[in-house]
Amino acid sequence: MKAFGLFGEKLSHSLSPAIHNMIYQAIGLQAVYSLYEIKPHMLASAVQGIKALGINGVNVTIPYKLKVMESLDSISKEALSIGAVNTIHNIENKLYGYNTDYIGFGRMLNRNSIYTKNKSAVILGTGGASKAVVAYLTDNGIADINIVSRKPEEVKTYDKDIYKLIDYNQLKQLNHADLLINCTPCGMHPKIDCSPIEESLVPCFGAVVDLIYNPSETLLMKYADKYGITNLNGLYMLVEQAIAAVEIWIGETVDNTVASKIYQKLQQSKEIMP
Repeated sequence: MKAFGLFGEKLSHSLSPAIHNMIYQAIGLQAVYSLYEIKPHMLASAVQGIKALGINGVNVTIPYKLKVMESLDSISKEALSIGAVNTIHNIENKLYGYNTDYIGFGRMLNRNSIYTKNKSAVILGTGGASKAVVAYLTDNGIADINIVSRKPEEVKTYDKDIYKLIDYNQLKQLNHADLLINCTPCGMHPKIDCSPIEESLVPCFGAVVDLIYNPSETLLMKYADKYGITNLNGLYMLVEQAIAAVEIWIGETVDNTVASKIYQKLQQSKEIMP
C-alpha cells in the first residue's frame, strides 16, 4: 500500500482525495491519499516528516508552492524555471520536486480549444499557479502578457523586462486581451460573492479561465456568461495535474481517457458547490 497526500494550510474543501482515489481505482493502484493541514512555521518540519513517515509522495498547494522548495533535495528543470513546486516524490529518503500545474493547465486549454500562439493574456495573481501559467503561455507562443498584482512594485520573482507587471488600476486602462486567467483565490468557496475584477472589465476579454473549481461557476464566470464570453473553471486542470503527479510517483503513463471520465464524474458530484 503506497501513501500519498496533500500539503496545504486550509484543506477542508479539497477535491484532491476524491480525484486521487478515482485515479488509483482506474489504474488498479493500492494507495491511500491523506490531507495534511500545516501551519506556516511547521512547513520545513512537515517536509522532513515525509521521509520519517515513509510517505511516497505529496502534492503541495496554497500557500506553500514556493516556500517548500527550500526543503527539497532536488528540483526538476521545469519547476526551477517556474519557481514553484506542487509535487514531491520521495525516492529512498531523497525528496524530488516537480510542477504538474504546467501540464494540467496546458491539457485544459487544449481540451477547450483555447489557443495561445500570437495571442495576448492578462493573468491575475503572482503565486505558484500564476508562475506555471506564465511558463506554459511563454512556451506556447503567447505574444503579450500582463501580470496583475495589488502591489507590483513588491513582486521580485518575475522578469519585468519580459512581462508587464501592473496593478488593478492600470488593468482598467487595457482595451482588450484575448485571454483572462484568474490565479487568485478571489471567488473561492466560501467567499463566493466576490470577483477579482469588476463586471465592466469582463467584456474586454475574448475568453476567461478561472482556476477556481469550487464553486463550479464563480462570479467572474457568471459575468463572462452574461456577455457571451467563453469561460471555464479549473476542475479539468486539477484532474490533469493530479494524473501527472501520479505518473511521476509510479513511473508510468496513465491512459488519456482516465481524465475525462473522472472530470465527468466530478461534474455530476455534489462535492462541488453548485
